[in-house]
This record gives sequence, C-alpha cells and structure tokens, in this order.
Amino acid sequence: MKLGVAFGWHTLAWEELVELVRLAEDQGYDTAYVDGDISQLAKRRDTDVLDGWTVTTALLARTDRIRIGSIRLVQHWHAAHLAQVAATAERLHPGRFQFFIAIGDRPEDRAWNLPLLPARERIAWLDETLDAVRALWRGETVNRDGGHVSLDGARVRPTPPGGALPIEIAAKGASLMPVLARHADVWNINWPAIPRRVARGAAALEEACAAQGRPADAIRRRLWIVARPGLGEAEALADFRRWNPWFARIPDAELDGALPCGPAAECRARIAALAAALDLEMPVVDLSGLDAAASRRALEALPAGEIR
Repeated sequence: MKLGVAFGWHTLAWEELVELVRLAEDQGYDTAYVDGDISQLAKRRDTDVLDGWTVTTALLARTDRIRIGSIRLVQHWHAAHLAQVAATAERLHPGRFQFFIAIGDRPEDRAWNLPLLPARERIAWLDETLDAVRALWRGETVNRDGGHVSLDGARVRPTPPGGALPIEIAAKGASLMPVLARHADVWNINWPAIPRRVARGAAALEEACAAQGRPADAIRRRLWIVARPGLGEAEALADFRRWNPWFARIPDAELDGALPCGPAAECRARIAALAAALDLEMPVVDLSGLDAAASRRALEALPAGEIR
C-alpha cells in the first residue's frame, strides 16, 4: 500500500520542511503534500506563509523520488497559466508532480481582492477550468467563452506525455461529485476517517459516475488521516480540533477510532485498518500543525513499509 504524508498550516520553517520531506522520501513515502494556495491565515500572523506553488517546485528540485503535491484553489489561477505551470513541472520532474485542486473557501482572500463566490459558482468555475486545462494538455488550440474561463486560441507547450496528468480533486459534498465524475483520477476525500460520512460521499460519486457512463472505481481514493503516534486519545482529539476548525460540527463520538494515536505499532495498524475499511488507494498521514521535532518523531514511528 502506498502512503502519503501532509505537512500543513505553515508551522515549519523552509529549512525544516526540506529536511522532513527528504526524511519522508527515505522512509518510503510515495507523496508529500505541503501548504498550497492560501493567501493568509488570520490566526497565525507570526509565521512565514510561503507561496505553495514556489515551495512545491523547490521541493521537487531538492528531492529525488517522492511526489510533491499542494492544493491549487481555482480562484487563484487563470486556466491556461495553470495548465502551463503543471505541464512545465511535469517536463522538469517527470512523474513527480501531483496535480491537486479544489474550489476553496477562505474568507481571508477578500484582503487580496480575490472573488468570494457561492459554492455553486466556484464549482462551475472548477468545471470550466478543468475542461480547458485537459484540452490544453492534449495539445489543442483552445477557445472558451464561459462564465469563468475565456480563452482565444490558447496553446500550451510542452504537453504532458500522453496529453494528460492525473487530476486529484478535494471534495466531500454531493454537489461537487459531477465534476469529479467528469474530470478526476483521484478523489481526495475531504472528511475525517469516518466510514459513514465517507460512504455517503462515495454513494453520491457513484451516482454521478453512472450519469457520466464512467465506473466509479476508475477514481482512486485518498484521505488525510490525522495521526499522532505517542499521544493519548484526548491529546489527539484536542490537536484535531485545533487544526481542523471546519469540522467543528462533527461530534467527538464520531471521531472515535478515526485519529490513530498511542503506541507506534497500534498507530500503524489503525492506519492500515482505516485504509482497508475506506477503500483507500493511499492514506495520507496528516501531520499538519506539528513542529519539526514532533513531525520527525511521527515519521520515524510510521515508516511507509510497515503500514500494510
């Protein structure tokens, strides 16, 4: 089983992040996810907020094998530019850039004069963007006059081998599933590791795929699992609450068993069990919010080869 790791919330200095991603590579991790298109974090004004795209390309240059992903938020990008930078990353580091995108919902973007649109508009924008991006990767000369994407003879060179890159989309609600059914190779399940909530999303995705005439199992599943080896259950839950405020409405009882913690061997076994129960192609060990020392201890406790 492949294993990913996530370092988020801008808690690491650049030098620490490089060291930890290299350690993850040495430990056998397939993919490292780092902070992406977040313009500001209102609660953390005391830390560097490094641009996600710059960090992604710098990490690709400083590692040898591990894939690097960071989320692109559709309102931060022009469709043709997005297609071009992704194709360029693939050209420079073949097979190692993870294209990961979502609709985003950060109210802090108002300070940057980025549009704050209702979810249905951001979903439509994502659909139009991915339609254009895929056409550009195929090498087509692309014209679009949509509600969110306008192109007049746009082309991208180089194009990725085979004219495509795998597309990973973060989603949890039913309203986004038709976009996944049309465009996604990977569903990044934007829920904690709670089987009934994942099952609800999976049912919506299966229905959307049936409408598109596409088998739902053609879309692989990944999910970020908050793991805290060495911590007790109460400490792990408190850490989850601190760094995942958007899940505040999920009762504590539902999170029972969803946050691997405790002795390293038990933590590894729990991650493997959740991956099997949720039919994950890749569980992602979410270390977001941990400092460098705690992240190192977690990586050393959870080598990828020992989670099966």
